[in-house]
Amino acid sequence: MSSAPSAVPLPGPSDEPVGEVVVDWYAGAARDLPWRESGTDPWAVLVSEVMLQQTPVARVEPVWREWLARWPTPAAMAAASPAEVIRAWGKLGYPRRALRLREAAVAITARHAGVVPAEVDELEALPGIGTYTARAVSCFGHGRRQAVVDTNVRRVVARLVHGRAEAAPARAADLLDITALAPVDDERAVRFSVAVMELGALVCVAGTPRCAACPVRDRCAWRLAGYPAHDGPPKRVQRFAGTDRQVRGRLLDVLRAAHEPVDPDALVPAWEDAVQRSRCLDSLLVDGLVVQTEDGRFALPS
Repeated sequence: MSSAPSAVPLPGPSDEPVGEVVVDWYAGAARDLPWRESGTDPWAVLVSEVMLQQTPVARVEPVWREWLARWPTPAAMAAASPAEVIRAWGKLGYPRRALRLREAAVAITARHAGVVPAEVDELEALPGIGTYTARAVSCFGHGRRQAVVDTNVRRVVARLVHGRAEAAPARAADLLDITALAPVDDERAVRFSVAVMELGALVCVAGTPRCAACPVRDRCAWRLAGYPAHDGPPKRVQRFAGTDRQVRGRLLDVLRAAHEPVDPDALVPAWEDAVQRSRCLDSLLVDGLVVQTEDGRFALPS
């Protein structure tokens, strides 16, 4: 971090627990996101959590609405073909998520009579559902008290509790740290799980945090320590241009637009470098995002 946040006048220390302060702050600061609306069912929450992985909210919201209109239940998506799901995913990126979400819908329909389970272990047993997503769906979709830890939450805890500029690699203690901050009341604890996530997304951001807007800055160990700089290795900035991700996306664009299998020559204009194009096409085949017909043409999986 190049410089510390600007000094601001601080209120006197509060006796109110940190978790309660964050929940109260969230009541007036939360973004108006459709998957947070009262009455949003667990399936809609699950779809949002999968889409939001490594993808900005602004790009997710319109696609999320389209998906829920088209596939309002797990059973509806389970009946769709992989090709339909890949096409509907569009340019959200990391399209394997689309296939995993459909596989999860198939499993929910077969194992749970089409109802998204509430227990974390049952959610984790679904295809493509990891610990974070399972806890998020249990908490935000079913109202269960759960510690939900994403990158934003880990950064808040690193600064607020441990006095570090950035979070260390993910560790089991992260769940204990955030559990210790949660309010005693179960309903407010559920609210806290999304509130602390929002605090990290809007205020305690990477780079230069907005400390003047932080509701718990008077308790922040990092601020009290004088904003010590990050002493770990610098974060790598992920580029996109020229990467295999970009090439894979362009190849999929060709196949999404096609109504029947295409000849290999139809993929040539998507990327000039034949070696990289071939490598990326092979990886799409391995991932199950593309299939090759008996006559050597390529298509989305049916």
